[in-house]
Amino acid sequence: MKLARNFIIAFLLAALNLRAADPASDFESANKLYEEGKYAAAASAYDKLIETRSASEALYFNRGNALFKSGQVGRAIASYRVAQRLAPRDPDLRANLQFARTSARGGSPYHRERWRTWLESLTLNEWTLLTTAAVWLLFTLLALQQWRPALQPALRRYFVPVCAAVLVLGVCFGIVLDENCFTQTAVVITGEADVRNGPLDESQSLYKVRDGIEVEVLDRQNDWLQVVDSAQRIGWLRRDQVLLLDRSAGAKEKDSPHAASLMELSPANG
Repeated sequence: MKLARNFIIAFLLAALNLRAADPASDFESANKLYEEGKYAAAASAYDKLIETRSASEALYFNRGNALFKSGQVGRAIASYRVAQRLAPRDPDLRANLQFARTSARGGSPYHRERWRTWLESLTLNEWTLLTTAAVWLLFTLLALQQWRPALQPALRRYFVPVCAAVLVLGVCFGIVLDENCFTQTAVVITGEADVRNGPLDESQSLYKVRDGIEVEVLDRQNDWLQVVDSAQRIGWLRRDQVLLLDRSAGAKEKDSPHAASLMELSPANG
C-alpha cells in the first residue's frame, strides 16, 4: 500500500514537472518552425502560447518576426508595439519595429520625434516610480526645512532643481499615461484601405492607407472608426480593416532567446 502511494505521488510530481516544462518546449518548437521558414505556422504557434501563458517581450518579438516574414506587416507592427511596452530599451526590438514601419511606407524612412523616442525608453511603471520618488524628495526637503530651520540655507540650493524635476517628470508621466491608458491606437491590417469622409461604404474616399500604417482612434460608430493619421488627416475606416492595440500588456516572464532580427534575415539587407 505504501509502495503504491509513493508511486502515485512520484507520478503526479513527474506530470506536474512535465506540464511546467511544456511552455518552454512549445516556445522552442515555435522557434524551430520559424527557423525552417514556416512563418505562418510559427505565428500560429506563438498565438497559442500567448493564449495559454503570461505575455513576454521575447514571445511578442518572435511573433512579430514571424508575422512580418509571412507578409502581415500590420499585425507584426502591432506585436512589436506590445513587446515595446514590456522592453522599451531592447535594441533588436527597436530596430525591427523601425524596419517594419519603413516597409509599411514603401521604403520611405519612418521618422519618430526624438522626444517621443525618449519617452518610450521607459515603461509606464518606471515613469511612475521616478515621478513618485521626485515628489517624495520634494516633500522631504519641505519637511526638513520646517523641522530643522538651521538647515534651510543648505537645503535651499536643492529646492529649485527638485521642483524642476517634479515638474518635468510629472509632464512626462502624464504624456506616457495618456498614450498607454487613454489613447487608442489602431494598425491597418489590409493591403490597402480607403479612409472615407463618413461612416458609410458609400461615403467619399479621402485617401488610402497601406498595411502597417498606424492611426489614432478618435470616435466609433457601429462598425466604423474615426481616425487621424500622422499627417493629421481625419476620416473613417471600417473596423475590420484595422487591429486595435490593447491598452494593457501582459506581465513579463523570464527572458527567452530571441529569433534573429529582421535586419539580418531580410533579403533586401543581405
